[in-house]
Amino acid sequence: MTIREVELNPCFLTPKRVKPEYPLLVYLPGMDGTGQLLRSQTAGLEAGFDVRCLAIPRKDLNTWDVLAKSVLDLIDAELEKSSQRPVYLCGESFGGCLAMKVAIQAPYLFKRIILINPASSFRLRPWLNWASQLTYLVPSELYDVGALGLLPFLASLPRISRSDRHELLKTMRTVPLETVHWRLSLLREFDIDNKQLGRLTQPVLLIAGGSDRLLPSVTEVKRIANILPNSKIVVLPNCGHACLLEENINLYEILKVNNFLESNADIGRGLQGRG
Repeated sequence: MTIREVELNPCFLTPKRVKPEYPLLVYLPGMDGTGQLLRSQTAGLEAGFDVRCLAIPRKDLNTWDVLAKSVLDLIDAELEKSSQRPVYLCGESFGGCLAMKVAIQAPYLFKRIILINPASSFRLRPWLNWASQLTYLVPSELYDVGALGLLPFLASLPRISRSDRHELLKTMRTVPLETVHWRLSLLREFDIDNKQLGRLTQPVLLIAGGSDRLLPSVTEVKRIANILPNSKIVVLPNCGHACLLEENINLYEILKVNNFLESNADIGRGLQGRG
């Protein structure tokens, strides 16, 4: 995937080794929209999945519905190559909101869904809602300083390696201020029909950082669990908002421990169906 393609339209970042015989795992990223911050988890996930990370252009100012349609179009394109395999949908923070929008548009498509610190609780934290509106007053030359100040709220810094801290800050700074304003406005306005959400009958794993200083993620996953008919909550006690960057967190192992992986028999049946 070229830089130019990423800048023009939402696309999937594809690992060097494509594994069409494995279940497809689609990861929808946080506010940065790059998909690059999943890198510390990719090797583990590739033990059982064919991984795709959504990359949203830095200057993309589309609505939730347009973004959701783009994701579904990208998934359809993947499934044209291998239609019988199961699809896992994984959304983190901003991507957790997008994942819910995608899932209610195509509830039949996903075998299982994973939501990690979904930012659907944004409106429930009044000070954050208010502060986000003040970002319009921040001069662009001060945005880098603001990103640095936000870092302790985004992540449990002592639990993240120096290189990953640097990568997180660098990634935050690549997003133009206009795009930050737009994505914050999407979070302020985010709304989803609880009846539609309640029609998602596949297993949903709700993961929350117990020490999330940015959003009330534990409260939010409990609220969502009350709507979904087939959900399970996992609280990571000492983790912050950007929990997948933390050194002792292995998403593949979390899925394994919580019986959230396809069995070999299921994968085999899927392959027979393709034959």
